[in-house]
Amino acid sequence: MSAGWYLRRLSRMGPREIGGRAGDAVRRRRWRSSLPDSPGVSGARFTAVLPAGTTAAVPPDAAKRLIAEADRLMAGHAEFFGVVRDDLVDPDWCHDPKTGRRAPWGYAFDVPYRSEDTVGDIKQIWEPSRHQYLTVLAAAYAITGDERYAERVAEHLRSWWAANTPLRGVHWISGIELGIRLLSWVWIRRLLEGWPGAAGLFEDNPVALNQIWHHQRWLAAFPSRGSSANNHVIAEAAGQFAAACAFDWFPSSARWRADALRSLERHLRANTFGSGLNRELATEYHGLVLELGLAAVAEADAAGVPVPAPVRLVLLRMTDALAAVVDSRLRPPRQGDADDGHGLIVDGAGTDRWASLLATGDAVFGRLAWWPEVTGTDVRTPLLAALIRPGAIEVTRPASRPAHFADAGMTVLRGPEEIWCRCDGGPHGFLSIAAHAHADALSVEVRHDGVDVLADPGTYCYHGQPEWRRYFRSTLGHNTLQLDGDDQSASGGPFLWTRHARSRVLVADTSDRNVARWCAEHDGYQDSVHRRRVELTGVSRELRIVDEVRGPNRAVRLAFHLGPAITADLVGSRAVLTWTRDGEERSAVLDLPGQLSWRAHRGESDPPLGWYSAGFGRKEPATTLVGTGSTDGAEGFVTVLGFGSQERT
Repeated sequence: MSAGWYLRRLSRMGPREIGGRAGDAVRRRRWRSSLPDSPGVSGARFTAVLPAGTTAAVPPDAAKRLIAEADRLMAGHAEFFGVVRDDLVDPDWCHDPKTGRRAPWGYAFDVPYRSEDTVGDIKQIWEPSRHQYLTVLAAAYAITGDERYAERVAEHLRSWWAANTPLRGVHWISGIELGIRLLSWVWIRRLLEGWPGAAGLFEDNPVALNQIWHHQRWLAAFPSRGSSANNHVIAEAAGQFAAACAFDWFPSSARWRADALRSLERHLRANTFGSGLNRELATEYHGLVLELGLAAVAEADAAGVPVPAPVRLVLLRMTDALAAVVDSRLRPPRQGDADDGHGLIVDGAGTDRWASLLATGDAVFGRLAWWPEVTGTDVRTPLLAALIRPGAIEVTRPASRPAHFADAGMTVLRGPEEIWCRCDGGPHGFLSIAAHAHADALSVEVRHDGVDVLADPGTYCYHGQPEWRRYFRSTLGHNTLQLDGDDQSASGGPFLWTRHARSRVLVADTSDRNVARWCAEHDGYQDSVHRRRVELTGVSRELRIVDEVRGPNRAVRLAFHLGPAITADLVGSRAVLTWTRDGEERSAVLDLPGQLSWRAHRGESDPPLGWYSAGFGRKEPATTLVGTGSTDGAEGFVTVLGFGSQERT
């Protein structure tokens, strides 16, 4: 990173964080020449096993998907972030198949992991080494008893341990990677219980013991701090806590366990609004943190370690909030960054992540009457439910489905025929750098029966492609209004915002079944205020959006991003939208503000415009409608989206 980036990053830190990071720098220099041996361990035993009969509770269709996925992995096939791989029979742990580069060897903290030219795409290198594909193979062994799966897991763990000695190479740089990897190892050992080689792979294996000890020593020394204490610190604490519970074989295990639990409690509370939504306002990270928290509680209950009541309370609130915001197909909002990160994977392809979390919430906390029905099945829920002790939590849960989350500034308007609209009037992001935020103040996201109509385009990438990173988190990259070509918030780098737009919700009225209203404004354009009103009328199945700008004359661009399934026929300021859902033709009409000149963009790259990213590393062309003009003489820009008929007045 440039010197300017470091200065901008430093400006977002407080004195305590600066002091902590200085101490980390000193420690890293000392560790370069001082690598202690792990303490000797004798008589270690793994006792955090699944209760007898647990795997029998796995639904047959979920088991079938799991085994199909395990067989693909056994054949060496996998896909990570849109890159199809066939080298997983004997993986090169430091090779990036996307760029063809191989990360350099050496002292971990010297590796320039942010440089794609030197290292390759770091996400492509890191992801297999989270060993979550090995938890899938271990789960396949637990269900089938087929030792081929267990033997492959053992082969790959031994290969990884030999190739990645402590503090050497790219896999010892980031705490979130170490934390998730530890959690994977705990579950691999648990799922391999019954395989004759399990103890020899873990507790009776000096190499494994050395790796487990050094992972925990690293996490105890270098926690994410201050402005970086977001989902990363949750993963670090959850992984360390899980390992210190299940692999409690070292002199420091009790201290590591206690410290990690304190950190987990503190940061779960800090990372979560009282309403239950994650403070990063990035939905994928809501899912990640919830998965990590549930996995940590499972380890505590398996080991008989008391968990502070606030931990379970936060997880309960997160689960209720998730149930409240999903659409008719159980899809949550697409808000903020998303890198497809998971806390624990034991399921095959095609398993619905969000349905799985709600199913686990039902098993652990009990569903409320207003929760949406979950019809899908998964492997993870019966495994977690077998370990987590159910119990009453002293809290009043919502009597009806919440629609407005005041602390998070999120409002969900619902209409007939599964019309779903998410309105964003919340904080820009979490902590001073708002690392995973997008410049999306007052944006809307609209779906019809689960189909993206006005879509949040997603994330696509983090490192290595700065022009795409800028686009997918820009104001123009969202369904909102841009002035003078500027973003509402100022970016200082890929995970750094130096100025945050401040939004406030003025109206959030969902009490009327026929008409739901929302209004908010933000000050991101400094001498101008953007105010937006949204009204969803049930009888007419119509969504009306009114944008007003108070301030001097400014150039305007108003963008509406359509989902990839939507075809648009734009004539003047009217667009006829068509798509197919379950074999049925659907349609809507989008009447756009006539004061602006409208143009459709699709799949443009210089500069990027007209794209949709369904997942990290993947993008596809989609239509974006952009209106240009000025605020001069405009009392308001009115957009009307009507569903079901092309004949409207």
